[in-house]
Order: sequence, then structure tokens, then C-alpha cells
Amino acid sequence: MVKINGENLDIAGKTVTQYLETTTYNLQRIAIERNGDIVPKTQYSETILEDGDVLEVVSFVGGG
Repeated sequence: MVKINGENLDIAGKTVTQYLETTTYNLQRIAIERNGDIVPKTQYSETILEDGDVLEVVSFVGGG
């Protein structure tokens, strides 16, 4: 199980990119933290999620 924004999901073994393809996040406006470290966007396709990982997906909202 991987905990993403507080929700346990059975996605261990998938890459960050594979997970994001199942969501509605605007990929240009998010940042992902995995176990306390920021995952660079260039590494989404090669970062394999492991059992016990904790991810936080943060969406940036524009405004003024």
C-alpha cells in the first residue's frame, strides 16, 4: 500500500507517471513529495512506488 494525501492505495510497483495517469491533476501545476523528498518531474516515469511509501501531491493555484 502507498499512502497518497492520507489515502491508502494499492499501487506499489507502479511509477509516479502511471499513478498520475489515473488522476485529474494538472501535471504542470503539481509537486510531489515522496517520503519527505521532492520528486523531480523528470524522474516521474522512473520513480517506482514501493509498499509503505508516503506521497503528498500538492497542486498550485494561481491567483492575485
